[in-house]
Amino acid sequence: MTDRRYRVAQWGTGNVGMRALAAIIEHPAMDLAALRVFSAEKVGQDAGTLCGKAPLGVPAAGDIDAVIAASPDCAVYMPNQANIDDMCALLEAGISIATACVGFNHRDSIPRDDRVRLEDACAKGRSSLYATGSSPGWITELVPLAMLNMQRRLDRYIITDYADMASRDSHDMLVNRLGFGTDPASRPVDRPLGTATSTPPTFHALADAIGLSLDDVTTTIEYALASTPADIAIGRIDAGTIGAIRMAVRGWRGGEEILTRYSLWYVTRDTDPAWEYRDSGWRVQVKGDTSLDIAIGFDVSSEDYPAYSPGLTAHPVINAVPYVCDAPPGILETADLPMLAPNLTR
Repeated sequence: MTDRRYRVAQWGTGNVGMRALAAIIEHPAMDLAALRVFSAEKVGQDAGTLCGKAPLGVPAAGDIDAVIAASPDCAVYMPNQANIDDMCALLEAGISIATACVGFNHRDSIPRDDRVRLEDACAKGRSSLYATGSSPGWITELVPLAMLNMQRRLDRYIITDYADMASRDSHDMLVNRLGFGTDPASRPVDRPLGTATSTPPTFHALADAIGLSLDDVTTTIEYALASTPADIAIGRIDAGTIGAIRMAVRGWRGGEEILTRYSLWYVTRDTDPAWEYRDSGWRVQVKGDTSLDIAIGFDVSSEDYPAYSPGLTAHPVINAVPYVCDAPPGILETADLPMLAPNLTR
């Protein structure tokens, strides 16, 4: 751990961005240089006050110019949607980017025109871009690399993420977007959801890092029906409607499935078919010459989960900032960096 201090800008103050802002302020080796916000009522407010801390003398800005003028070493980039123009402007100004935006964690998976622009901007500014987070990121790259360190032969690597959504109080998300409580015949079987779009690039990054580059990545989605009515936060789910969703992303090499990710999201465990349900969290299985089976749960009550969950995404990004700042210019992948040890000193 070096004695260097890092000037960091926070870009975005949604749930994850607000947690990232607080983490920058709390970090023993970081100084908040600037804050970019996207709502008019936040512009001009003190960054510390916005996240419930003492005033810092750093006013929230509503444009990119104030961020560039502050000359931070790195921007923790957490917008709702990535903007290539903004990213290139930051990188060209010599400001590295650490982000949880999906689609940037595998160089070859970035659309060619965007990749060329980003690489040119990194070269001009001598800056770097790195994407991580909870998933993709921690569970799809950092955890696998640690677990595969014990292997000399990999037959198959399986990640299953479980999400009990019964307590989520969002009709739009559960019914309109995901289809819980609806007729499965009304749901397209090839509809891309978050897992289907975010996992293929991270699987390619992982496979390339361990010398087993993939030939193809495929995705599927299945539905299980509620066997009995279920009363959940948004109301009643009728029997015979969707009670659980299982998405699968499969990475193939030489005709064999070597990487798999299942996302099992449910509002009731009484379903047909009767899948294996676990509490929210992850199960990671390694099939190889040193096979492993590890369960990872969330040690938090359902009441405290809304305040807890933003850290799952924000903290890996914050912990990567010093490594991104000290890395050679360019688009970085997890395997390009040393072990990302967090600085937890106080």
